Amino acid sequence: MVSIGKCKMRLKNKKIIVTAAAQGIGKATALTFAKEGATVIATDINEEKLKELSKENDSIQTHELDATNKNSVGEFCSTINSIDILFHAVGFVHNGTLLDCDDKEFHRSINVNIYSAYLMSYNLLPKMLDKGKGNIIIVSSAASSVKGVPNRFIYGTTKAALNGFVKALATDYVGQGIRCNAILPGTVETPSWEGRVNMADDPIKARSDFIARQAMGRLAQPEEIASLATYLASDESDFVTGTLNLIDGGWTL
Repeated sequence: MVSIGKCKMRLKNKKIIVTAAAQGIGKATALTFAKEGATVIATDINEEKLKELSKENDSIQTHELDATNKNSVGEFCSTINSIDILFHAVGFVHNGTLLDCDDKEFHRSINVNIYSAYLMSYNLLPKMLDKGKGNIIIVSSAASSVKGVPNRFIYGTTKAALNGFVKALATDYVGQGIRCNAILPGTVETPSWEGRVNMADDPIKARSDFIARQAMGRLAQPEEIASLATYLASDESDFVTGTLNLIDGGWTL
């Protein structure tokens, strides 16, 4: 476990929505935000995992939400009177090349990785504009427009689109108090990653191969991503917008 250090309450008085908060990067970030003094509303499609999050920190409000469902997102966001920050971590990793990606898998990846970011931002941005200040942080990936990765055709395509999404949103609203930045992780040791490794014919070899590809000889921990997210959510980064923040242990060097 990576230590996040002594909390300085850098997010006190900030209200933050965290999506995909039940495990992995989203969970680590929700917990870190709460420790830093934020009012955190954690959403996820997995209600049971959200209950586990609540047990770890009962100050975190939880809400079951399918971020790809237009009506559900609209209904949820209508209950939010005011919001400072959206941290959007919803994502799906498809394994394969273009010829492995049929129409169903193509649209699933577009829906989960891009449409969800659009829906959440579309519904929450007006509330930020009403305040004259807001902050949207999107979890993209180093496997995107930054780096071509074998067997990540549609995943890399959708994450490249998210990089453009962030740049466009930041450009359009920079004069209205809105910041938007992306976090581009490399390989992170999460339950999702563990699941993909365990699906391999030889999980032990697959794990070893993943680690061997890492320039630093190890995988990232979710708490490390959360630390970067905390900086981007805090007033320390108030002059930062439209950036693609690589945190990949040198993978893209």
